[in-house]
Amino acid sequence: MPRPERLPDTPHKHLTSETTRDVLRIQHKVLMAIRRHLDAEGFVEIRVPIIGPVTDPGARGAKQVDIDYYGRRYKLMTSAILYKQASLLAFDKIFCIAPNVRLEPLETAGTSRHLAEFNQIDVEAAGYSREQIMRVAQEIVVCAVREAIESMPKELERLGRDTDLFGDLLRRPFDLISHADAVSEVGGDPHAEIDWEGEARISRKATRPFFVTDYPKGSRGFYDRESRELPGVLRNFDLLAPEGYGELASGGEREFEYARIVTRMRETGENASKYAWYLDMVRDGIPDSAGFGIGLERLTRYITGVEHIWEACAYPKLPGVYSP
Repeated sequence: MPRPERLPDTPHKHLTSETTRDVLRIQHKVLMAIRRHLDAEGFVEIRVPIIGPVTDPGARGAKQVDIDYYGRRYKLMTSAILYKQASLLAFDKIFCIAPNVRLEPLETAGTSRHLAEFNQIDVEAAGYSREQIMRVAQEIVVCAVREAIESMPKELERLGRDTDLFGDLLRRPFDLISHADAVSEVGGDPHAEIDWEGEARISRKATRPFFVTDYPKGSRGFYDRESRELPGVLRNFDLLAPEGYGELASGGEREFEYARIVTRMRETGENASKYAWYLDMVRDGIPDSAGFGIGLERLTRYITGVEHIWEACAYPKLPGVYSP
């Protein structure tokens, strides 16, 4: 098990660090650029709940957090996926930037890329295919990297980030590999997600971000759409950064038909009655869509080149580590 990373002794020490200031300045600029880009592409930013009767059941290995909401048991959001689908009833293309809470397994405290509390850039678009939404994800990463290089060169230089390593990212489309090919390359269970170490190994071999597609059914939540041409294969993807930074984003096409969603819930062991509000909405009709979520702190870590993901947070919370 990796040893837990050591956080700064005090918030004062962390917040007054020049490294922290440089990283958070870059993060600010990146977020502003992403917002401008998505607005120009016709996406509407919305606010999603941070508590609700249910949350994303597909957060691998992480425990959900219950709270007492006036005598009812509610959840802190691990992901806004269900609310993103619902929001397409108002707008065809939406995005949101919101906090997520996941009680990750203790062994992730030493991976340098897991937080118990993080922020996610979530995007969803009605009528989009997986390939179309992957292109949006690529454009966001390219936009963020270009903004950092052009507007924050001094900060990147102080952080020791070699911006020449972004050359391939800015010049060429991202590569693509299937889940089956990735598993054959790094090992692991062909019917499950690639583990953290496997992701890191395959990531170290790359020179620019790349997509892993076609995860097997059963490895993800009920909302990832199963291929109609290849039963048992999901129309989804992960986006991994190079240099060993690992997963940046996860997404895909969504199931939107009531009967298929209920069937998938049963297959994954979910209690459909918990999702009453969601299933009522689906029964009334929601658009077919595709979307993804990008971890803001993971994207920041990759762009700035800092060693630990907590360096990309003002108030970091590592799994199992008590902090303000």
